[in-house]
Amino acid sequence: MNKAVHYPLYKKEDTDAFFALFQNNLANFVIIAVTMLGMGFPTSIVFGKVIPGAAVAVMVGNLYYAHMAKRLAKKEGRVDVTALSYGISTPVMFVFLFGVLAPAKALTNDPELAWKIAVAAAFLSGLIEAIVSITGNWVRNHIPRAAMLGALAGVALTFIAGEMLFNTFSIPVVGLVTLVIIIVGIVGKLTMPFKIPTALFAILMGTILAFSLGHQSTDKLVEGLNNVGFYPLLPTLAGLEGMTYLFGALIGLLAVVLPITLYNAIETMNNVEAMAAAGDSYDVRECQAVDGVGTMLGAVFGGLFPTTVYIATVGSKMMGAGRGYSILNAIVFGLAAMTGMIAVLAAVIPIAAVAPILVFVGISMVSTAFQSNENKYYPAVALAMLPYLANYVMTRFNNAAGEVVSKISEGIVPLGQGAMFTAIVLGSITVFIIDKQYVKASIFSLVGAFLSFVGFMHAPKLALNAAPQYSLAYLLVAIFLVYCAYQHANAAVKSDHSISVGQKVAS
Repeated sequence: MNKAVHYPLYKKEDTDAFFALFQNNLANFVIIAVTMLGMGFPTSIVFGKVIPGAAVAVMVGNLYYAHMAKRLAKKEGRVDVTALSYGISTPVMFVFLFGVLAPAKALTNDPELAWKIAVAAAFLSGLIEAIVSITGNWVRNHIPRAAMLGALAGVALTFIAGEMLFNTFSIPVVGLVTLVIIIVGIVGKLTMPFKIPTALFAILMGTILAFSLGHQSTDKLVEGLNNVGFYPLLPTLAGLEGMTYLFGALIGLLAVVLPITLYNAIETMNNVEAMAAAGDSYDVRECQAVDGVGTMLGAVFGGLFPTTVYIATVGSKMMGAGRGYSILNAIVFGLAAMTGMIAVLAAVIPIAAVAPILVFVGISMVSTAFQSNENKYYPAVALAMLPYLANYVMTRFNNAAGEVVSKISEGIVPLGQGAMFTAIVLGSITVFIIDKQYVKASIFSLVGAFLSFVGFMHAPKLALNAAPQYSLAYLLVAIFLVYCAYQHANAAVKSDHSISVGQKVAS
């Protein structure tokens, strides 16, 4: 039953959460701009098409998730509901940059045509995710929470908390001071001077220190100002032309689009599950549909990157945020994209000043993964985290991964390939073994065998019999688990028989 509640449009806690979400999206936007310019794409496409298109996707999703938060608050009669964080999926962004856009440009030698092909790929990705959303709740109900949150915690520990802690200590006089401010204000609950929101105070202090000590120069500011202008949000038919190439000469790119889209759908599912564990339960199907539609709308306006619900939502929940931070993020990014201020903001604020906010977000997610599960499932959570350790090591060596990392262990690269799928499969198997549900554990092992066979796991690309050794290994594990189920059933029957005989003797 809906209850009358006053769910505020904005509150002071939204400010901290806004800076955390804004920094995350800002970092992605800056990486996109710098990478595409480095690839040889003109500013007219980068700042005139791609950035505005990506902003449309971010705006639509953030506003819709603010609406969902209001709806949930009204339904449950609560005012402590936090809107889901939303933006460009960072892992998927890198895949689209280097797995779709770069090959398209190399094959066509035409930046504009390559952009159109990537726009088509993004639209197709959004459409696939919207279709996949139909099964979202079924998947959520059949994959153990420990497996999903463990996989998510692996991302949080490596790519968020770990990576951002490295950036924090890159300029210690800025990063360490900022980190302690975040811990004191958010974890220690101590009010900052003049009651300035903690994240804002941390960024201000970090930026002042960076400029004062010469770690940040005005040259970067001038460089950023050169990109200021007016970039209207205009729809484009570029995707239609790109689609003819995507299903023609460049059909091989579909082998990249399909698995990364499924990964994105699972990422959204995991992050929604994390919020349910934190107290706000949203419909995963609706969220996956919103992400898919947001991606498609972004592509209609020239964007070429899929979007997702962010892991940072749990951190925003712990900050006490509501829906205001999501609304503000939509407004600011719309204005920043249309004016070219993305580059200016990135030039002014040093990464060491904002990285500590995401360190806190990553730590929050790892903590939630354990706190929201019973103690007996801790091994499953820990095991599900480990594939992303391999994925982190693998990706940070880029193309040299196979050669460099293999000197540490030949298992790192295949373990890191399809880390999300591997984490969920291993975590689920462990959960069901703990619960002595060996048949279910066997089913997940068969799923692992299939995913390995077609290349979603432990393989560099999709192909039949892509990872034969891993397929065989999972198949043998499935057979062994069926044997375990048989043994467990026999032991249960003998136990029941012994109890029955004991009762008869006693009578």
